[in-house]
Amino acid sequence: MKHLIRQPTYDLNDRPFMIIWETTHACDLACRHCRAEAIPEHDPLSLDFEEAKRLLEQVESFGRPRPIFIFTGGDPFKRSDLFELLAYGNQLGLAMAVSPSGTPLLNEANLRRVKENGAKAISLSIDGSTPERHDDFRRVPGSFALTTRGWQIAREVGLKLQLNTTVTRYNLDDLPNIFRLVAEYGAMTWSAFFLVPTGRGKAEDEISPAEYEAVMHFLYDCSKYISAKTTEGHHYKRVVLQRSILDEKGLAVEDYFDLHPVYFQLREGLRQVVAEKGLIQKENIIRTPMHINAGNGFVFISRRGDVFPSGFMPISVGNVREKSLVEIYREAPLFKSLRDPSQFEGRCGLCEFVGVCGGSRSRAYALTGDPLAEEPFCTYEPGSFPFQEELAARLNTPAEVTI
Repeated sequence: MKHLIRQPTYDLNDRPFMIIWETTHACDLACRHCRAEAIPEHDPLSLDFEEAKRLLEQVESFGRPRPIFIFTGGDPFKRSDLFELLAYGNQLGLAMAVSPSGTPLLNEANLRRVKENGAKAISLSIDGSTPERHDDFRRVPGSFALTTRGWQIAREVGLKLQLNTTVTRYNLDDLPNIFRLVAEYGAMTWSAFFLVPTGRGKAEDEISPAEYEAVMHFLYDCSKYISAKTTEGHHYKRVVLQRSILDEKGLAVEDYFDLHPVYFQLREGLRQVVAEKGLIQKENIIRTPMHINAGNGFVFISRRGDVFPSGFMPISVGNVREKSLVEIYREAPLFKSLRDPSQFEGRCGLCEFVGVCGGSRSRAYALTGDPLAEEPFCTYEPGSFPFQEELAARLNTPAEVTI
């Protein structure tokens, strides 16, 4: 049996797999969807240098294997002590990454300092395949050129790179062309962010649930050529398992899924790019993205030290100025509930995929006010996939684990 489900090697009740810290509110972009509603100025109430060092020490105290720690923002390059903090995290033995913005600060000198001070990877956002489309989304002319140049420099200096694309009605039809950029420039992973209406992100910017399902099937097709995953689109893990069974049986997706017409448009766009670039399918099997979720292997810390299940679920469960992150993560009642899928409601609670998916808890909260409600944008009806025996074998097979 092929091992398709990726999970950490340790108990997520004990430690998270990934921690994201909003280093600053400051950013020189004004993106349509910004969770942080960033502004150019730094927040004077943010964690100072010594408090930030104590936060890194708390992360280290989770023990081995240590969580991945990501410096995000706003734009972390707007924080004057970023490189000193990276150096301190490196001294503590942390695995670190940085998520900068596409501004003039995304330059070779800063990227080299990121690597020299111990970070292994960065993530950049690309939301359109042309300057016109990307810059309209980011609301600052020149961001596309700065981002793509930073993308190339990051690879030249030896940083691993994740490319993020927020999927909205503004760029849905452009996804095959963004895939073309990823294939041309190269990246460790392409992550499609499924918009959660919080911050500047508005419900009217979202595509429909059926269109999201179509995008997930398109991403599965893309993952035969590049590494692809989703953020706040947890039911992509379901799609990976379903499609892997169909592929193994040599069955056509259109015979088993009633997909929105946009899927076939995206698939045709992908086919054209593959033919144009002469891309060859990968030989290794496609596995689900790492199974972590809000408060369940994942934690977000605001610039002021407030702890949230994710950056898209604004329910604070404590503050690192007052209590250790370790204690907050392990003991917060909300986090315990989010790590207990038996408490999930509606279709999520009934679904055979709940143990590998769980739905977007952030979207459930944003749209219903209840973080344990069913995933509002998942179209799957529990038990409706026809190959339940094959599916059960995959779900019950010990997963291939990754630290």
